[in-house]
Amino acid sequence: MVTPQSQNSIERQEEACPVVASIEQIGSQWRLAVLHTLLEGEHRFNELKRETGANARTLSRVLDDLGETGFVERRLEEDAPIATYYSLTEKGESLEPVFEEISCWADSWLEGEAVDA
Repeated sequence: MVTPQSQNSIERQEEACPVVASIEQIGSQWRLAVLHTLLEGEHRFNELKRETGANARTLSRVLDDLGETGFVERRLEEDAPIATYYSLTEKGESLEPVFEEISCWADSWLEGEAVDA
């Protein structure tokens, strides 16, 4: 039997589901760092490694994950020297206002707190 209280709980869970699903796709520290860096434009692997601070194995895994979920695309340039470039897809670029809102929130609420960059 569904009580009014349990019905409210079910409705809150259903409302949160898109948020939870979104965070599962973009929410890891390294995914956020890569996505934020790529908002600046296309980067080579080593540039991403340097700017995010991720090690090569972690960065490779994150880029693969972001590619599979449709946030990042990979471009291979076969001229000497061979280079691999990464950029945001339209789906990835659509996160820019989300990052801006999070930044505004952080400015308001995290002032004076230690924030890992």
